[in-house]
Amino acid sequence: MTGQWASVRPDLATAPMAVYGRIYRIARAMGERMDKEYARFGIGRGEFDVLATLRRAGEPYTLSPRQLSATLMLTTGGMTGRLDKLEKAGLLSRSPDPTDRRGLRVTLTERGLKLVDESVTAGLAAQTEVLSSALDEAEVDQLSILLRKLLAAY
Repeated sequence: MTGQWASVRPDLATAPMAVYGRIYRIARAMGERMDKEYARFGIGRGEFDVLATLRRAGEPYTLSPRQLSATLMLTTGGMTGRLDKLEKAGLLSRSPDPTDRRGLRVTLTERGLKLVDESVTAGLAAQTEVLSSALDEAEVDQLSILLRKLLAAY
């Protein structure tokens, strides 16, 4: 693509196009790969994100729906749909908030804790496989640093 631009517009510096095009294609390909990994556990990336957020909260793996929505940048309606699906699957439970009678608490069930631990392990293995197929450990570290720097500038 950049070669074609160079032939029709030699005045353009197309390096940014090449970088962002590759980032986009990698993100899309890995997104599809992660979808397949999580599907083995009966969940999608959206459901994984909810379970993983609860898991990262630490024991007792409980947050309010509002905290989950803010962390995942979801509307309350979008969060309700995910919570309904995960509760129906027995992966989390909702209960009244003991400190706010209008509020709810969302908690991972034992089944949800087991599933998120297994699925995060599988997801990391897939990510590691792809990275290590092309880069050595030092290159992975360097790439991480450079991407963090780029993201901070954005």
